[in-house]
Amino acid sequence: MNKVAAFGIRTPKRRRCRIRPQALIPYLMIPLLLAIWEAVAHSPLVTPFMLPSIEAVSERIAADIRSGDVFINLAATLYRTMVGFAVSAAIGIALGLLMMRIRAVYWFFDPIISVGFPVPKVALLPVFILWFGLYDLSKIMLIVANAVFPVVMATVLGLRSVERHLMWSARSLGASDRRAGWEIAIPAALPQILTGLQVALPISLIVAVVSEIVMSGNGLGGAMIDAARNLDSPSVFAGIVEIAVVGLCLVKIMETIRRRLLVWHSETNTSVLP
Repeated sequence: MNKVAAFGIRTPKRRRCRIRPQALIPYLMIPLLLAIWEAVAHSPLVTPFMLPSIEAVSERIAADIRSGDVFINLAATLYRTMVGFAVSAAIGIALGLLMMRIRAVYWFFDPIISVGFPVPKVALLPVFILWFGLYDLSKIMLIVANAVFPVVMATVLGLRSVERHLMWSARSLGASDRRAGWEIAIPAALPQILTGLQVALPISLIVAVVSEIVMSGNGLGGAMIDAARNLDSPSVFAGIVEIAVVGLCLVKIMETIRRRLLVWHSETNTSVLP
């Protein structure tokens, strides 16, 4: 007889690893989308010019990789995207902290953010071209003008949602306002701030591509508009696929960073009740 069982102690049963069908759905959507694309491309509904087949698009992507053009355009787009995103993150977090720290700053910027956030800032591109020229600076500034708003709003909302009794408890224990802010308020608001950054990063990529399409030049968007002018349909769709892959990679990187920074937070606890 087992000694553990003799003392009335039950050993926990091993859980079987069960794969839920719902967990497979996200991995099946992309193959399903590609299958629909291929079926429609070979149907009489469209012409190869309207929707090239996956084989044609794959061959064009492979040709761009062999020639190195895709890496040049990718580097240009990522440079503008990441610089604009970094500037937006720095300005947005700093402005959000100042708005919650200094009431006069909040009164000044709150109406501007409330009015400016829903406005399509891409319409400001002609103005930025007049102010900053036709090169990278105008594109980066346009990215900042679009991506800074969700970061500011997320920072303000995150700091506003911090439970007041935590701050009062810290002050009652002798912590200064600055120390309570850095050690309690900012960590408590970090999930909301990271959410704002996760929204701002895809916006930065979208605005970078749109500005490249409008202004042409190098970059993934510039390569797409040049291909469209030359009626090169496979290259246009190859650019769409490349942008989608880049966007997916950026989103996954931000998700990984979020999990690393919030390892202490309840949202990273993946355990479920039996």
